[in-house]
Amino acid sequence: MTFKEFNFKDTLNQAINDAGFTEPSPVQKDSIPIILEGLDMIGQAQTGTGKTAAFGLPIIQMMDGKSKVEALVIVPTRELAMQVSDELFRFGKTAGLKTATVYGGTSYNRQIDRIEQANIIVATPGRLQDLLKSKKIDIKPKFVVLDEADEMLDMGFLDEIKNIFTYLPKDRQTLMFSATMPKQIKLLAQQILNNPKSVTITKSERTNTDIAQKFYVVADYERDDALLRLIDYKNPSKCIIFCRMKKEVDRLSSYMTSQGFKVAALHGDMEQKQREHTIRSFKQGLVEIFIATDVAARGLDVNDVSHVFNYHIPFDSESYVHRIGRTGRAGNKGEAITLVSPNELRTIKRIEKDVGTTMVSKVIPTRQEVQSKKDSDLLNKIIQTEVTPSAIDMVKTLQHDIDIVTIAHLLAAIVKKEVDVKGKDIIGLGQEEIEKLIQRAKNQRGGDSRNSRGRGRNRGRGGNRRRDGHRNNRRGGRDNRNRDRS
Repeated sequence: MTFKEFNFKDTLNQAINDAGFTEPSPVQKDSIPIILEGLDMIGQAQTGTGKTAAFGLPIIQMMDGKSKVEALVIVPTRELAMQVSDELFRFGKTAGLKTATVYGGTSYNRQIDRIEQANIIVATPGRLQDLLKSKKIDIKPKFVVLDEADEMLDMGFLDEIKNIFTYLPKDRQTLMFSATMPKQIKLLAQQILNNPKSVTITKSERTNTDIAQKFYVVADYERDDALLRLIDYKNPSKCIIFCRMKKEVDRLSSYMTSQGFKVAALHGDMEQKQREHTIRSFKQGLVEIFIATDVAARGLDVNDVSHVFNYHIPFDSESYVHRIGRTGRAGNKGEAITLVSPNELRTIKRIEKDVGTTMVSKVIPTRQEVQSKKDSDLLNKIIQTEVTPSAIDMVKTLQHDIDIVTIAHLLAAIVKKEVDVKGKDIIGLGQEEIEKLIQRAKNQRGGDSRNSRGRGRNRGRGGNRRRDGHRNNRRGGRDNRNRDRS
Protein backbone atom coordinates (compact mmCIF):
# COMPACT_ATOMS: atom_id res chain seq x y z
CA MET A 1 0.00 0.00 0.00
CA THR A 2 1.16 3.57 -0.73
CA PHE A 3 -0.04 6.96 0.50
CA LYS A 4 -1.50 7.63 -2.97
CA GLU A 5 -4.33 5.21 -2.18
CA PHE A 6 -5.72 7.65 0.43
CA ASN A 7 -6.48 10.17 -2.36
CA PHE A 8 -5.02 13.10 -0.45
CA LYS A 9 -5.06 16.53 -2.08
CA ASP A 10 -2.03 17.54 -4.15
CA THR A 11 -0.53 19.88 -1.55
CA LEU A 12 -0.58 17.10 1.04
CA ASN A 13 0.91 14.54 -1.36
CA GLN A 14 3.71 16.99 -2.06
CA ALA A 15 4.41 17.33 1.69
CA ILE A 16 4.41 13.52 2.05
CA ASN A 17 6.90 13.19 -0.81
CA ASP A 18 9.09 15.94 0.64
CA ALA A 19 9.13 14.05 3.96
CA GLY A 20 10.40 10.94 2.16
CA PHE A 21 7.36 8.81 3.09
CA THR A 22 6.35 6.04 0.68
CA GLU A 23 4.44 3.27 2.48
CA PRO A 24 2.20 3.96 5.48
CA SER A 25 3.13 2.33 8.78
CA PRO A 26 0.63 -0.10 10.37
CA VAL A 27 -0.92 2.56 12.62
CA GLN A 28 -1.23 4.94 9.64
CA LYS A 29 -2.72 2.25 7.39
CA ASP A 30 -5.40 1.38 9.96
CA SER A 31 -6.11 4.86 11.39
CA ILE A 32 -6.24 7.15 8.35
CA PRO A 33 -9.37 5.61 6.72
CA ILE A 34 -11.28 5.76 10.04
CA ILE A 35 -10.33 9.39 10.63
CA LEU A 36 -11.22 10.37 7.05
CA GLU A 37 -14.71 8.93 7.68
CA GLY A 38 -15.09 11.52 10.46
CA LEU A 39 -15.29 8.92 13.26
CA ASP A 40 -13.88 9.16 16.76
CA MET A 41 -11.04 6.73 17.40
CA ILE A 42 -8.90 5.13 20.11
CA GLY A 43 -5.44 4.15 18.91
CA GLN A 44 -3.31 1.91 21.08
CA ALA A 45 0.24 2.25 19.78
CA GLN A 46 3.73 2.92 21.09
CA THR A 47 5.60 6.16 20.54
CA GLY A 48 7.63 5.89 17.36
CA THR A 49 5.06 4.01 15.28
CA GLY A 50 4.19 7.04 13.13
CA LYS A 51 1.20 8.29 15.14
CA THR A 52 1.70 11.98 14.31
CA ALA A 53 1.28 11.30 10.60
CA ALA A 54 -1.55 8.85 11.39
CA PHE A 55 -3.72 11.64 12.78
CA GLY A 56 -2.01 14.67 11.21
CA LEU A 57 -2.37 13.72 7.55
CA PRO A 58 -6.14 12.98 7.55
CA ILE A 59 -6.89 16.01 9.73
CA ILE A 60 -4.96 18.31 7.37
CA GLN A 61 -6.76 16.68 4.45
CA MET A 62 -10.13 17.65 5.98
CA MET A 63 -9.18 21.18 7.12
CA ASP A 64 -10.39 24.09 5.00
CA GLY A 65 -7.46 26.34 5.98
CA LYS A 66 -9.78 29.32 6.42
CA SER A 67 -11.06 28.83 9.95
CA LYS A 68 -8.80 29.71 12.85
CA VAL A 69 -7.73 26.84 15.13
CA GLU A 70 -9.40 23.96 13.35
CA ALA A 71 -7.29 21.34 15.16
CA LEU A 72 -6.03 20.96 18.72
CA VAL A 73 -3.43 18.35 19.75
CA ILE A 74 -2.78 17.83 23.48
CA VAL A 75 0.52 16.18 24.49
CA PRO A 76 2.19 15.58 27.88
CA THR A 77 5.51 17.46 27.54
CA ARG A 78 6.90 20.57 25.91
CA GLU A 79 9.53 18.48 24.09
CA LEU A 80 6.84 16.36 22.46
CA ALA A 81 4.80 19.49 21.74
CA MET A 82 7.67 20.97 19.76
CA GLN A 83 8.29 17.69 17.92
CA VAL A 84 4.63 17.19 16.96
CA SER A 85 4.26 20.84 16.00
CA ASP A 86 7.30 20.68 13.71
CA GLU A 87 5.99 17.57 11.98
CA LEU A 88 2.48 18.97 11.49
CA PHE A 89 3.96 22.20 10.14
CA ARG A 90 5.93 20.20 7.54
CA PHE A 91 2.75 18.40 6.47
CA GLY A 92 0.67 21.57 6.30
CA LYS A 93 3.08 24.22 4.99
CA THR A 94 2.42 23.51 1.30
CA ALA A 95 -1.27 24.22 2.02
CA GLY A 96 -0.37 27.41 3.89
CA LEU A 97 -1.39 26.07 7.32
CA LYS A 98 0.16 27.57 10.46
CA THR A 99 0.87 25.86 13.78
CA ALA A 100 1.29 27.23 17.30
CA THR A 101 3.04 25.47 20.19
CA VAL A 102 1.67 26.13 23.68
CA TYR A 103 3.48 25.13 26.88
CA GLY A 104 4.48 26.51 30.25
CA GLY A 105 7.52 28.63 31.03
CA THR A 106 7.14 31.08 28.13
CA SER A 107 5.32 34.37 27.57
CA TYR A 108 1.51 34.21 27.60
CA ASN A 109 1.17 37.16 25.22
CA ARG A 110 3.51 35.68 22.62
CA GLN A 111 1.65 32.36 22.66
CA ILE A 112 -1.74 34.09 22.46
CA ASP A 113 -0.55 36.06 19.40
CA ARG A 114 0.52 32.83 17.70
CA ILE A 115 -2.73 31.07 18.60
CA GLU A 116 -4.69 33.88 16.93
CA GLN A 117 -2.76 33.25 13.69
CA ALA A 118 -2.75 29.43 13.87
CA ASN A 119 -4.81 26.72 12.20
CA ILE A 120 -3.37 23.97 14.44
CA ILE A 121 -2.44 24.21 18.13
CA VAL A 122 -0.17 21.69 19.86
CA ALA A 123 -0.37 22.20 23.62
CA THR A 124 0.56 20.75 26.99
CA PRO A 125 -2.33 20.42 29.48
CA GLY A 126 -1.27 22.88 32.20
CA ARG A 127 -0.73 25.97 30.04
CA LEU A 128 -3.75 25.16 27.84
CA GLN A 129 -6.01 24.91 30.88
CA ASP A 130 -4.64 28.23 32.21
CA LEU A 131 -5.41 29.99 28.92
CA LEU A 132 -8.93 28.54 28.70
CA LYS A 133 -9.85 29.16 32.37
CA SER A 134 -8.62 32.75 32.27
CA LYS A 135 -10.55 33.26 29.00
CA LYS A 136 -7.39 34.51 27.31
CA ILE A 137 -8.31 32.27 24.37
CA ASP A 138 -11.61 31.02 22.98
CA ILE A 139 -11.15 28.19 20.48
CA LYS A 140 -13.66 25.97 18.66
CA PRO A 141 -11.57 23.18 17.08
CA LYS A 142 -13.27 20.68 14.77
CA PHE A 143 -10.58 18.09 15.49
CA VAL A 144 -9.11 17.26 18.92
CA VAL A 145 -6.30 14.77 19.51
CA LEU A 146 -5.23 13.48 22.92
CA ASP A 147 -1.75 12.01 22.37
CA GLU A 148 0.20 9.86 24.88
CA ALA A 149 -2.86 9.68 27.13
CA ASP A 150 -1.32 7.17 29.55
CA GLU A 151 1.77 9.36 29.91
CA MET A 152 -0.46 12.29 30.89
CA LEU A 153 -2.16 10.05 33.44
CA ASP A 154 1.24 9.08 34.89
CA MET A 155 2.19 12.76 35.10
CA GLY A 156 -0.97 13.60 37.04
CA PHE A 157 -2.81 15.54 34.33
CA LEU A 158 -6.11 13.65 34.33
CA ASP A 159 -8.08 16.45 36.05
CA GLU A 160 -6.66 19.06 33.69
CA ILE A 161 -7.63 16.96 30.67
CA LYS A 162 -11.20 16.54 31.90
CA ASN A 163 -11.44 20.27 32.58
CA ILE A 164 -10.05 21.24 29.16
CA PHE A 165 -12.76 19.23 27.41
CA THR A 166 -15.47 21.25 29.17
CA TYR A 167 -14.28 24.28 27.15
CA LEU A 168 -14.31 22.47 23.79
CA PRO A 169 -17.30 22.24 21.42
CA LYS A 170 -19.45 19.12 21.63
CA ASP A 171 -19.60 18.90 17.84
CA ARG A 172 -16.02 17.73 17.17
CA GLN A 173 -14.06 14.68 16.03
CA THR A 174 -11.95 13.34 18.89
CA LEU A 175 -8.98 10.99 18.63
CA MET A 176 -7.12 9.39 21.52
CA PHE A 177 -3.74 7.65 21.35
CA SER A 178 -2.23 5.72 24.23
CA ALA A 179 0.49 3.06 24.52
CA THR A 180 -1.41 1.30 27.30
CA MET A 181 -5.07 1.34 28.31
CA PRO A 182 -5.38 1.46 32.12
CA LYS A 183 -8.84 1.69 33.66
CA GLN A 184 -8.74 5.47 34.11
CA ILE A 185 -7.89 6.00 30.45
CA LYS A 186 -10.78 3.76 29.39
CA LEU A 187 -13.14 5.78 31.62
CA LEU A 188 -11.79 9.02 30.15
CA ALA A 189 -12.38 7.66 26.65
CA GLN A 190 -16.01 6.96 27.51
CA GLN A 191 -16.42 10.57 28.63
CA ILE A 192 -14.79 12.39 25.70
CA LEU A 193 -15.28 10.05 22.70
CA ASN A 194 -18.46 9.27 20.75
CA ASN A 195 -18.82 5.62 19.67
CA PRO A 196 -15.11 5.35 18.85
CA LYS A 197 -13.50 2.84 16.52
CA SER A 198 -10.40 1.09 17.89
CA VAL A 199 -6.98 0.51 16.34
CA THR A 200 -4.38 -1.59 18.15
CA ILE A 201 -0.80 -1.93 17.00
CA THR A 202 1.12 -4.61 18.88
CA LYS A 203 4.54 -3.72 20.20
CA SER A 204 7.51 -5.29 18.46
CA GLU A 205 11.25 -5.32 19.03
CA ARG A 206 12.54 -2.70 16.62
CA THR A 207 16.21 -2.24 17.47
CA ASN A 208 19.07 -4.32 16.11
CA THR A 209 20.68 -6.61 18.69
CA ASP A 210 24.04 -6.01 16.96
CA ILE A 211 23.98 -2.39 18.18
CA ALA A 212 25.38 -1.60 21.65
CA GLN A 213 23.38 1.33 23.04
CA LYS A 214 24.97 3.65 25.61
CA PHE A 215 24.29 7.09 27.05
CA TYR A 216 26.46 9.65 28.83
CA VAL A 217 25.12 12.36 31.14
CA VAL A 218 26.66 15.80 30.62
CA ALA A 219 25.76 19.44 31.18
CA ASP A 220 24.57 21.24 28.05
CA TYR A 221 27.73 23.36 27.89
CA GLU A 222 29.85 20.17 27.90
CA ARG A 223 28.32 18.56 24.79
CA ASP A 224 31.07 19.64 22.39
CA ASP A 225 33.86 18.58 24.76
CA ALA A 226 32.11 15.28 25.47
CA LEU A 227 31.64 14.51 21.79
CA LEU A 228 35.30 15.16 20.95
CA ARG A 229 36.47 13.13 23.96
CA LEU A 230 34.33 10.14 22.97
CA ILE A 231 35.43 10.29 19.33
CA ASP A 232 39.05 10.41 20.54
CA TYR A 233 38.44 7.40 22.78
CA LYS A 234 36.23 5.30 20.46
CA ASN A 235 38.27 6.14 17.33
CA PRO A 236 35.36 5.34 14.96
CA SER A 237 36.23 4.23 11.45
CA LYS A 238 33.15 5.99 10.10
CA CYS A 239 30.45 7.68 12.16
CA ILE A 240 27.27 9.75 11.93
CA ILE A 241 26.42 12.53 14.38
CA PHE A 242 22.72 13.37 14.54
CA CYS A 243 21.49 16.84 15.49
CA ARG A 244 17.94 18.09 15.94
CA MET A 245 18.21 21.29 13.89
CA LYS A 246 19.93 22.60 10.77
CA LYS A 247 21.70 25.36 12.68
CA GLU A 248 23.18 22.74 15.04
CA VAL A 249 24.50 20.80 12.04
CA ASP A 250 26.13 23.92 10.58
CA ARG A 251 27.66 25.06 13.87
CA LEU A 252 28.94 21.62 14.86
CA SER A 253 30.45 20.90 11.45
CA SER A 254 32.31 24.23 11.51
CA TYR A 255 33.55 23.56 15.04
CA MET A 256 34.74 20.02 14.29
CA THR A 257 36.45 21.15 11.10
CA SER A 258 38.33 23.74 13.17
CA GLN A 259 39.45 20.89 15.45
CA GLY A 260 41.04 19.06 12.51
CA PHE A 261 38.33 16.50 11.70
CA LYS A 262 37.22 15.65 8.16
CA VAL A 263 33.46 16.21 8.31
CA ALA A 264 30.51 16.53 5.95
CA ALA A 265 27.17 18.13 6.79
CA LEU A 266 23.70 17.26 5.54
CA HIS A 267 20.39 19.02 6.20
CA GLY A 268 17.16 19.96 4.47
CA ASP A 269 18.32 23.29 3.05
CA MET A 270 20.92 21.66 0.82
CA GLU A 271 20.23 21.23 -2.89
CA GLN A 272 19.84 17.70 -4.20
CA LYS A 273 23.10 17.82 -6.18
CA GLN A 274 25.05 18.96 -3.12
CA ARG A 275 23.31 16.35 -0.99
CA GLU A 276 24.27 13.55 -3.41
CA HIS A 277 27.88 14.73 -3.53
CA THR A 278 28.06 14.82 0.29
CA ILE A 279 26.63 11.31 0.68
CA ARG A 280 28.95 9.96 -2.01
CA SER A 281 31.99 11.47 -0.24
CA PHE A 282 30.95 9.76 2.99
CA LYS A 283 30.33 6.39 1.34
CA GLN A 284 33.72 6.53 -0.41
CA GLY A 285 35.54 7.33 2.84
CA LEU A 286 36.66 10.82 1.78
CA VAL A 287 35.15 12.07 5.06
CA GLU A 288 35.02 10.09 8.29
CA ILE A 289 32.35 12.02 10.17
CA PHE A 290 28.88 12.77 8.83
CA ILE A 291 26.75 15.37 10.68
CA ALA A 292 23.05 15.36 9.79
CA THR A 293 19.48 16.04 10.84
CA ASP A 294 16.90 13.23 11.01
CA VAL A 295 15.00 14.29 7.91
CA ALA A 296 18.12 14.74 5.81
CA ALA A 297 19.49 11.31 6.72
CA ARG A 298 16.24 9.41 6.12
CA GLY A 299 17.02 6.61 3.70
CA LEU A 300 20.79 6.98 4.08
CA ASP A 301 22.23 3.53 3.32
CA VAL A 302 25.89 3.07 4.33
CA ASN A 303 26.94 -0.38 5.57
CA ASP A 304 30.27 0.35 7.29
CA VAL A 305 29.24 2.96 9.89
CA SER A 306 30.87 1.88 13.16
CA HIS A 307 29.28 4.48 15.46
CA VAL A 308 26.22 6.71 15.67
CA PHE A 309 26.31 9.70 18.03
CA ASN A 310 23.16 11.51 19.17
CA TYR A 311 24.37 15.02 19.96
CA HIS A 312 20.93 15.56 21.49
CA ILE A 313 18.51 12.76 22.26
CA PRO A 314 15.65 12.74 19.72
CA PHE A 315 12.19 13.64 20.98
CA ASP A 316 10.56 10.36 19.99
CA SER A 317 11.37 6.68 19.67
CA GLU A 318 10.80 6.55 15.92
CA SER A 319 13.65 9.01 15.36
CA TYR A 320 15.84 7.11 17.82
CA VAL A 321 15.30 3.78 16.07
CA HIS A 322 15.89 5.39 12.69
CA ARG A 323 19.11 7.06 13.85
CA ILE A 324 20.79 4.08 15.48
CA GLY A 325 19.74 1.84 12.59
CA ARG A 326 22.43 3.53 10.48
CA THR A 327 25.02 1.36 12.27
CA GLY A 328 25.16 -2.40 12.90
CA ARG A 329 24.20 -3.16 9.30
CA ALA A 330 25.00 -6.08 6.99
CA GLY A 331 26.00 -8.31 9.92
CA ASN A 332 28.46 -5.80 11.40
CA LYS A 333 28.53 -4.75 15.04
CA GLY A 334 27.68 -1.14 15.79
CA GLU A 335 27.60 1.29 18.70
CA ALA A 336 25.00 3.99 19.39
CA ILE A 337 26.02 6.74 21.82
CA THR A 338 23.62 9.36 23.17
CA LEU A 339 24.52 12.54 25.07
CA VAL A 340 21.85 13.60 27.57
CA SER A 341 21.53 16.33 30.16
CA PRO A 342 20.33 15.37 33.67
CA ASN A 343 16.76 16.52 32.98
CA GLU A 344 16.54 14.33 29.84
CA LEU A 345 16.86 11.04 31.72
CA ARG A 346 13.08 10.67 31.77
CA THR A 347 13.13 10.71 27.95
CA ILE A 348 15.75 7.93 27.97
CA LYS A 349 13.48 5.77 30.10
CA ARG A 350 10.46 6.50 27.90
CA ILE A 351 12.31 5.53 24.71
CA GLU A 352 13.59 2.34 26.37
CA LYS A 353 10.01 1.43 27.28
CA ASP A 354 8.64 2.25 23.82
CA VAL A 355 11.35 0.42 21.89
CA GLY A 356 11.78 -2.50 24.27
CA THR A 357 15.50 -2.00 24.65
CA THR A 358 18.05 -0.94 27.25
CA MET A 359 20.56 1.88 27.05
CA VAL A 360 23.51 1.44 29.39
CA SER A 361 24.78 4.48 31.31
CA LYS A 362 28.51 5.10 30.96
CA VAL A 363 31.03 7.63 32.24
CA ILE A 364 33.06 9.75 29.85
CA PRO A 365 36.77 8.83 30.05
CA THR A 366 39.14 11.30 31.64
CA ARG A 367 41.76 13.02 29.52
CA GLN A 368 44.48 10.84 31.08
CA GLU A 369 42.58 7.63 30.32
CA VAL A 370 42.19 8.61 26.67
CA GLN A 371 45.84 9.64 26.50
CA SER A 372 46.96 6.27 27.90
CA LYS A 373 44.84 4.43 25.34
CA LYS A 374 46.13 6.51 22.43
CA ASP A 375 49.74 6.09 23.60
CA SER A 376 49.25 2.32 23.82
CA ASP A 377 47.67 2.24 20.35
CA LEU A 378 50.57 4.28 18.99
CA LEU A 379 53.19 1.94 20.47
CA ASN A 380 51.43 -1.06 18.93
CA LYS A 381 51.26 0.70 15.59
CA ILE A 382 55.00 1.50 15.72
CA ILE A 383 55.89 -2.09 16.62
CA GLN A 384 53.74 -3.47 13.78
CA THR A 385 54.91 -0.98 11.12
CA GLU A 386 57.05 -2.32 8.29
CA VAL A 387 60.35 -0.56 7.73
CA THR A 388 60.49 0.86 4.19
CA PRO A 389 63.58 1.66 2.09
CA SER A 390 62.70 5.35 2.09
CA ALA A 391 62.59 5.34 5.90
CA ILE A 392 66.04 3.72 6.04
CA ASP A 393 67.37 6.38 3.65
CA MET A 394 65.91 9.16 5.80
CA VAL A 395 67.59 7.84 8.96
CA LYS A 396 70.92 7.45 7.12
CA THR A 397 70.71 11.07 5.98
CA LEU A 398 69.94 12.28 9.50
CA GLN A 399 72.83 10.26 10.96
CA HIS A 400 75.30 12.55 9.22
CA ASP A 401 74.41 15.25 11.77
CA ILE A 402 72.50 13.55 14.61
CA ASP A 403 73.10 10.40 16.65
CA ILE A 404 70.59 7.56 16.38
CA VAL A 405 69.06 8.05 19.87
CA THR A 406 68.36 11.73 19.22
CA ILE A 407 66.81 10.81 15.87
CA ALA A 408 64.49 8.37 17.66
CA HIS A 409 63.56 11.03 20.23
CA LEU A 410 62.80 13.60 17.53
CA LEU A 411 60.66 11.22 15.49
CA ALA A 412 58.83 10.10 18.64
CA ALA A 413 58.12 13.74 19.51
CA ILE A 414 56.59 14.29 16.06
CA VAL A 415 54.28 11.27 16.18
CA LYS A 416 53.45 11.82 19.86
CA LYS A 417 52.24 15.32 19.09
CA GLU A 418 49.65 13.82 16.75
CA VAL A 419 48.02 11.81 19.56
CA ASP A 420 48.12 14.35 22.37
CA VAL A 421 44.66 14.71 23.95
CA LYS A 422 43.41 18.21 24.67
CA GLY A 423 40.61 19.49 26.86
CA LYS A 424 39.76 19.36 30.54
CA ASP A 425 40.35 16.21 32.52
CA ILE A 426 36.80 15.46 33.70
CA ILE A 427 33.68 15.82 31.56
CA GLY A 428 30.15 14.80 32.51
CA LEU A 429 28.76 13.03 35.56
CA GLY A 430 30.17 10.07 37.49
CA GLN A 431 28.35 6.74 37.74
CA GLU A 432 27.03 7.31 41.28
CA GLU A 433 25.59 10.68 40.27
CA ILE A 434 23.98 9.18 37.17
CA GLU A 435 22.37 6.37 39.18
CA LYS A 436 20.95 8.87 41.67
CA LEU A 437 19.49 10.98 38.88
CA ILE A 438 17.98 7.91 37.19
CA GLN A 439 16.33 6.89 40.45
CA ARG A 440 15.05 10.43 40.95
CA ALA A 441 13.62 10.44 37.40
CA LYS A 442 11.82 7.15 38.10
CA ASN A 443 10.31 8.52 41.30
CA GLN A 444 9.45 11.93 39.93
CA ARG A 445 5.94 12.58 38.71
CA GLY A 446 6.64 15.50 36.45
CA GLY A 447 4.29 17.87 34.73
CA ASP A 448 4.43 20.96 32.59
CA SER A 449 3.15 24.42 33.36
CA ARG A 450 0.91 23.22 36.20
CA ASN A 451 4.01 22.98 38.39
CA SER A 452 6.58 24.45 36.03
CA ARG A 453 7.28 27.58 38.02
CA GLY A 454 8.00 25.64 41.20
CA ARG A 455 9.96 22.93 39.42
CA GLY A 456 11.92 25.49 37.44
CA ARG A 457 13.06 27.18 40.65
CA ASN A 458 13.99 23.87 42.22
CA ARG A 459 15.97 22.86 39.14
CA GLY A 460 17.76 26.19 39.15
CA ARG A 461 18.77 25.84 42.79
CA GLY A 462 19.76 22.22 42.25
CA GLY A 463 21.78 23.21 39.22
CA ASN A 464 23.58 25.91 41.20
CA ARG A 465 24.41 23.43 43.92
CA ARG A 466 25.92 21.12 41.32
CA ARG A 467 27.92 23.95 39.81
CA ASP A 468 29.15 25.06 43.24
CA GLY A 469 29.95 21.63 44.62
CA HIS A 470 30.07 19.35 41.62
CA ARG A 471 33.78 19.56 40.90
CA ASN A 472 34.84 18.71 44.44
CA ASN A 473 32.30 15.90 44.66
CA ARG A 474 33.45 14.48 41.34
CA ARG A 475 37.12 14.71 42.14
CA GLY A 476 36.50 13.04 45.48
CA GLY A 477 34.21 10.34 44.15
CA ARG A 478 35.70 9.72 40.75
CA ASP A 479 38.24 7.16 41.97
CA ASN A 480 35.45 4.98 43.36
CA ARG A 481 33.09 5.26 40.41
CA ASN A 482 32.37 2.50 37.94
CA ARG A 483 35.17 2.71 35.36
CA ASP A 484 33.66 0.41 32.78
CA ARG A 485 34.53 2.35 29.62
CA SER A 486 33.25 -0.02 26.97
